[in-house]
Amino acid sequence: QVQLVESGGGLVQAGGSLRLSCAPSGSILRINAMGWYRQAPGKQRELVATIITNGGSTNYADSVKGRFTISRDNGKNTVYLQMNSLKSEDTAVYYCHYNAGISREDYWGQGTQVTVSS
Repeated sequence: QVQLVESGGGLVQAGGSLRLSCAPSGSILRINAMGWYRQAPGKQRELVATIITNGGSTNYADSVKGRFTISRDNGKNTVYLQMNSLKSEDTAVYYCHYNAGISREDYWGQGTQVTVSS
């Protein structure tokens, strides 16, 4: 079964930057949308940003607007999340998500830890 593989997480000081990447371990046909979610300790998983494969329309959580940028490489089926001006409240496990096919099947990554020290 195809899995999503994330990379780029780590420890950074407040005000710093990180870039997350996510790519599938195999072939996924007809990706409709890609996105990033995050889950902080004791909190529910929340949407961070999404991007539509066809056309590139994006959507962001209010808390990250102006600081985070989602982008994709359709040829590589890869999605990125550039995170700037990081804050301690951005600390969480970040998960990538793909929605694909006519059946709109969901794929999730295993998560990558982002820790922002104040």
